[in-house]
Amino acid sequence: MSRSGHAARVSAAISAAHRDEWAAVLASTARFAGDLDLAEECAQEAFARAVEVWPERGIPERPGAWLTAVAANRARDILRRQTALRRRLPLLVRDETGQDDGWRSDDRLRLIFTCCHPAIARDAQVALTLRLVCGVPTGDIAAAFLVSEPTMAARITRAKRKIQAARIPFRVPDVRELPARVEAVCDVLYLVFTVGHAPPSGDAVVHDEMVDAAIGLTRMLRDLLPRDRQVAGLLALMLLIDARRDTRDELLPDQDRSRWDRARIQEGLALLETAAAGPVDRYAISAAIAAAHARARSWADTDWAQIVDLYGALGTAWPSPVVELNRAVAIGMRDGAQAGLAAVDAIAGDPALVRYAYLPAARAAFLADLGRWGEAADAYAEAAALAGSEPERVRLEAQTTKARSRI
Repeated sequence: MSRSGHAARVSAAISAAHRDEWAAVLASTARFAGDLDLAEECAQEAFARAVEVWPERGIPERPGAWLTAVAANRARDILRRQTALRRRLPLLVRDETGQDDGWRSDDRLRLIFTCCHPAIARDAQVALTLRLVCGVPTGDIAAAFLVSEPTMAARITRAKRKIQAARIPFRVPDVRELPARVEAVCDVLYLVFTVGHAPPSGDAVVHDEMVDAAIGLTRMLRDLLPRDRQVAGLLALMLLIDARRDTRDELLPDQDRSRWDRARIQEGLALLETAAAGPVDRYAISAAIAAAHARARSWADTDWAQIVDLYGALGTAWPSPVVELNRAVAIGMRDGAQAGLAAVDAIAGDPALVRYAYLPAARAAFLADLGRWGEAADAYAEAAALAGSEPERVRLEAQTTKARSRI
């Protein structure tokens, strides 16, 4: 193999190891060291060491084991030199229950539940999960959440200090705590996915790394908790939505469905069957809505009656003005533009929707269908002014221009 070919192979192996092994390396080191900051530093040094060593000595047969050993050795050396650390209160409280069987022994799961502990604020849970479990750089997290990098760094640091101050244990919750805690983890992972799938700002249509991180973590959670139907429903929802990633630059009615990822759709549908084999939660219902779109051969073939019913069920399971708006749009698709406009206008006064771009965008679409082009143009312009991301703003401004040309 040529030198350039070897270098490319090593670079790809390190990238794959960071994607697939970062969480395991960090979590294992954290359990050993009892300190998240030290574990993160040592995990980073292990990957830096791989960059130096692998081109000369070759890619290890088990990259994750190699990286974990290097990180653990580095942590051990630091702890030996800094004896004061042994007398300090550990940042992480180790699990003293002795339960180390089956999935409870997986350090990655311990790390996820530690990052998503209810004592930590939700925005900090998301940031900490992205930084520690996914290895996403702090600057990228800050950009996704519309804050400066120093602000996000401070948020992550406060979350780590909270773990120390609250003596949050580095363990999987016991069977009595697990249902509520799994729900919190799922909520965090879905927020990560949503920020990646529909970026609130910037030029990207999709933040691929954020979406991939959310799906990868949910797959991990599914592997570790294979009987949990909530996790199955969440993964089904992500896959069914993400199957449309390559067409995200178009609105759903205009997307070329031949470009949808059929393998992801089939996997999502299979997971949905598992998630729906009993009482359903909001993720299973949302996945069923995504499945209705995935099964339709075209926009015109969509089963809008089913989708209206599903949004009704979702509104019961998870009351939300956004759910009501989506149901109103589905009513319009089922019963016509006049009915849809009336349904949207009925909820337009909700304070939670005042600055939500999709509300005036939905009104604009129905007004255009009714031939009320002046009102449609004004509504599109309002939506464009509220749009977060640049691609969304450009699309809505184009719709505004088109509507004005019809007046």
